[in-house]
Amino acid sequence: MVRAADNETVVPERAAGRTSQPLPPLAVVPPGRRPPQDGTQWDGTQQDGTHTGGKPVPRGKRQGGGRLYVLDGVRILAALMVAAHHYAGTWRADRPGNPFWDRPVSDLMPTVFRFASYGWIGVEIFFVISGFVICMSCWGRTPRQFFVSRVIRLYPAYWFGVLFTTAVLVAVPGVWERLRLREILLNLTMLQSGSAVPNVDGVYWTLWSELRFYLLFLVVVAMGLTYRRVVVFCCVWGAAAMLAPISDLRLLELVANPEGAWYFIAGLALYLMHRFGQDLLLWGILAMAWLMGQLELGDRIDQVEHVSGWRGSVAIFTVFLLFMVAVALGYTDRVRWKWLVTAGAMTYPLYLVHYAAGTALIGRLHDTMDPRLLLVVLIGGFLLLSYLIHRLVERPVSRLLKKGLDTSFARLRAADKRT
Repeated sequence: MVRAADNETVVPERAAGRTSQPLPPLAVVPPGRRPPQDGTQWDGTQQDGTHTGGKPVPRGKRQGGGRLYVLDGVRILAALMVAAHHYAGTWRADRPGNPFWDRPVSDLMPTVFRFASYGWIGVEIFFVISGFVICMSCWGRTPRQFFVSRVIRLYPAYWFGVLFTTAVLVAVPGVWERLRLREILLNLTMLQSGSAVPNVDGVYWTLWSELRFYLLFLVVVAMGLTYRRVVVFCCVWGAAAMLAPISDLRLLELVANPEGAWYFIAGLALYLMHRFGQDLLLWGILAMAWLMGQLELGDRIDQVEHVSGWRGSVAIFTVFLLFMVAVALGYTDRVRWKWLVTAGAMTYPLYLVHYAAGTALIGRLHDTMDPRLLLVVLIGGFLLLSYLIHRLVERPVSRLLKKGLDTSFARLRAADKRT
């Protein structure tokens, strides 16, 4: 939650919080098989067109192992949707005298506002992709490997985002109220929502939802991922998410995460389709996720967004799910454009740094150029910054973190053996 400087107490957020941060698939290589040497990642597909642990996949739909490049493209598209929405499609940007544009953005850019008002659905897209990719990346991994992979993936860019956003809000005051130092420091843990501390940037609410998904899924990872266990997990979590709002149990609502659960569940079901093939049970889980998702979309419009229509939002979400079905069934496997990998790597940093800093800059620069040009300049600038964060922050810091965590866990194993 971010406090605004225009006499509002807070920026509206979901009651229990929400990440998507979508994450890239990681290699899971069985014994005796070397990983690809060209920088791609192996998704469990054998050269004969079958998946390990699953039934055969038609040869025509699988052209060997490799990264699902198309997911990187969807991720960057979703991030751009969210950025456009935050800059030119929110209800607070469309009020007279708002601190961003100083007048309704629908008056300045009516067509841009009409499309950008639906960009918030990019968050739901992130959650679905996250469920898909987390299941993919965890298959055959230990809880330790899962923990290390999440830490090195999430924290380096996030730490930079917290410090960068704080610096921009100090340098460009007047749009957002800066948090106290103690609150900024706690934000570095990524656990501030659990302590009822505001976020340095309002978009961080998704990370709290993502972290709770990781914690739940870690239980299944510890048991060993199988088709049956993931299906049971989807059913149990879905039931808990449906019961939580009427249970009057705050702990159950916190754990079950009813606002985001069904999007993650949709991603898990889609990955099972990808790995084992489609069946009626998986289609049933996906249909239930769509039904629950359309209700949640309407609730979000009524309670938070206020600017878009339910029918249009459900149509966009439906098209996205159908596209993900095509991805899961292998119809997009021929898409192997290398630049999509770089684009996908920029998604998480872009999401972390674009909102509070970008709207603060709009508040300072909106009278200096055409508003459409300002949007293009801002989004282009933040894309460049995201690329630099990925190359100069994420990569080196992740390597250091991984080395340190691997050493720490090795010491733990050694200590256990001595005792």
